[in-house]
Amino acid sequence: MSHPDAVRTLERELREVFGNRLQSLVIYGQHARPAGDAHGGHNHGHSASPTRTLAIVESLSAADLKACAGHIEAWHEAGLATPLLFAAHEFEQSLDAFPFEFGAILADHTVVTGDNPFASLAVDPADLRRACEIQARSHLLHLREGFLETRGRADALSVLILQSAAAFAALIGSIARLEGHVTDDPAAAAREAERILGTPNSAVSEVAALATAHDLSSADAERLFAPYLEAVEKVVRYVDGWSGQ
Repeated sequence: MSHPDAVRTLERELREVFGNRLQSLVIYGQHARPAGDAHGGHNHGHSASPTRTLAIVESLSAADLKACAGHIEAWHEAGLATPLLFAAHEFEQSLDAFPFEFGAILADHTVVTGDNPFASLAVDPADLRRACEIQARSHLLHLREGFLETRGRADALSVLILQSAAAFAALIGSIARLEGHVTDDPAAAAREAERILGTPNSAVSEVAALATAHDLSSADAERLFAPYLEAVEKVVRYVDGWSGQ
C-alpha cells in the first residue's frame, strides 16, 4: 500500500470535516494490493500514480464539500487522488449505472477505517453486458461518423484512429473484464479480447497499442482502418449475444 501516512492524514482531516458521519474510508485500485500483485498483469509502479480513496459518509452537504476543497492541494501534494465521496447508500444505488468502474472498486479495495461498505455487494452480469453494449455501439457509431468526416483524406484518417484508440483500448478492457479477466496490462487485455473474439493477431492489439502513440503514418492508417472497423463490429455482435454462460 502506497502513501500510508498521507492516507492516515486524509482520514484525520475527513474526520475533522464529517465527525461521526464518516462511516468508511477505503483505498481502491492498484495501491490497495500487496506489493507485486497486479492481478496477473504488470505492476506499473505505485509511486507513479496517485493513491485512490473513497469515503462513505452519513450525509454530504455543500458546506462539507467546501471544507474538503480546502485540503485538495495538500492531498495532491501528498500523493493522493481527489477522494470519491458518497453519502450513505449512494454507492450501491449507483452500481447498476457504473458496473465496470464500481465493479473494479469492489475487486480491489482495502478498508482503512470503518466497516467494509462493499461486503454484501456484487455487480449484476446483466448490468455489465448492458454497459459494455452501450460502450461498443457508441464506439462503432462514432468511428463510422468520424470516417465520413475525414472526407477520404488519409492524414485525417490517421488522426481519427489515434484519437479513438484510447476509447477502443478501454472497450477491449471491458470485453476482457466481462469474461472475468482483470489485468492492468492493456496488451494482455487485447490478447484476451482477441482470444474471446476468435481473432488472434488481429487489429485489436495493434489499435489498442496506439492508445499511447502520438503518430501514425497515412499508409498505416489506410491499411488499418478496415480491420479496425471490422473488429469493432465483431465486438458489438459478441456483446449483443453475450449471456454470461
